[in-house]
Amino acid sequence: MNTGPIKDLGRVFDRVADVYDAGRPGYPDEVFRALSELTGVDLDGATTVDVGAGTGIMTRALRARGSRVIAVDPGAEMLARLVSRSEDGPPAVAAVLADGNALPLADGVADLVTYAQSWHWLDPVVSIAEARRVLRPNGAIVGCWNLNHAAQADWLAAYEARLAAAVPTYYGPAVEQWSVPPIASAFEVIEERWIPWTRLVGIEDFMLDLRSHSYMAAMSPGAADELIERERAELRKAFPEGMLSVPIRVYLAVGR
Repeated sequence: MNTGPIKDLGRVFDRVADVYDAGRPGYPDEVFRALSELTGVDLDGATTVDVGAGTGIMTRALRARGSRVIAVDPGAEMLARLVSRSEDGPPAVAAVLADGNALPLADGVADLVTYAQSWHWLDPVVSIAEARRVLRPNGAIVGCWNLNHAAQADWLAAYEARLAAAVPTYYGPAVEQWSVPPIASAFEVIEERWIPWTRLVGIEDFMLDLRSHSYMAAMSPGAADELIERERAELRKAFPEGMLSVPIRVYLAVGR
């Protein structure tokens, strides 16, 4: 799933920063309870490096639980939104324009390094070496991904199948070789957990989420608009009330 030069990645996601911020889901409370349990780190007062922080979905959740967060991302527009959403109240957030393969941080500064929807874009060896370098003794590395659980809903499986047929660079549950990012293989000690939850979301916000994906950002604006209109029409036929119940699983992997 690694897409190549990180500078290009920053530009790709900067083009969809608005819809990413508006459309992407957060994480259920159980993710943070499991994170603390598996890492042994109390989020309240911890220093966390959030790598690939984007517009700050994970950053804000960690901060709300008392963590001091260093948010790292290669996209200037993504970070600008993160900063604008994080200006009020303690604890502080430091925003750093950089990538996870070369963290501009001193050794041993963090209790946690988190990758929320991001590690698969990085070099699997170099990024983990950098995470280990900036961690304190007994610190932990955390990877997590919100993944549509298409097997739990026929409509969602059909939606993913339509995307796979229409989008040349689609990668998701409708692709036979699709799997969770192999972050577990980078750890010497690993704990893994699947956390199911359900997202109740309006069709329009669901379409914003779709627009935020890299495979959509790679399409021409006209082709992306046409696909969105087709999917909106399909979903409105199936759900005339305009609300979707989306089964999701969070894959959580922890290296201690």
